[in-house]
Amino acid sequence: MTEETPGFDEQQPDVPSGASTDDAEPQAASSQEKGAAPAGDADRTAGLTAQLDQARTALGERTADLQRLQAEFQNYRRRVERDRIAVKEIAIANLLTELLPVLDDIGRAREHGELVGGFKSVGESLETVAAKMGLQQFGKEGEPFDPTIHEALMHSYAPDVTETTCVAILQPGYRIGERTIRPARVAVAEPQPGAQTVKPTEDATSAEQAEDKENGGPEEG
Repeated sequence: MTEETPGFDEQQPDVPSGASTDDAEPQAASSQEKGAAPAGDADRTAGLTAQLDQARTALGERTADLQRLQAEFQNYRRRVERDRIAVKEIAIANLLTELLPVLDDIGRAREHGELVGGFKSVGESLETVAAKMGLQQFGKEGEPFDPTIHEALMHSYAPDVTETTCVAILQPGYRIGERTIRPARVAVAEPQPGAQTVKPTEDATSAEQAEDKENGGPEEG
């Protein structure tokens, strides 16, 4: 009696004709790997995408930080430059303020004809240096009185002015740029109280009437 081999009737994988059982097993494993490959690639792509997004986010944050630091540095530089200029202007203003009495003496000597010889050369050199440092003199007779740049030391009335006017410069004013370091000290004149400006037409009519009276009245036709 012939014994049957256990499991012999179990289903075996289809083997192509001319191929042995040993050749069928690698083909089956390769088929399983091909089925699993797409899923592995998708996971790997998703992971790389997430890492790229994180890198982009980090880059954006660092770029924003860098831009903020650059803006703060620019503001700091501008603030330092502004403070440096302000300190320089204050130092120059303090120095020139101490020299104003000397410049006043030079001006008075020039008015009296005493600015001659070596004193004239020294005085003009000092005025030139002060001008190069930005010192500007202002204040002229006949200009309207401005309380922001003029200081009135004398006051009077005059019939030939229509507004408060500087009629004499007692001491010139000085400025550096837009900064006044000493106002001009002046004598001012105002229009006569109650004076009225005569209109040109009225003035002409009055002149014609006066002329008619001198000629004995208007001629009759």
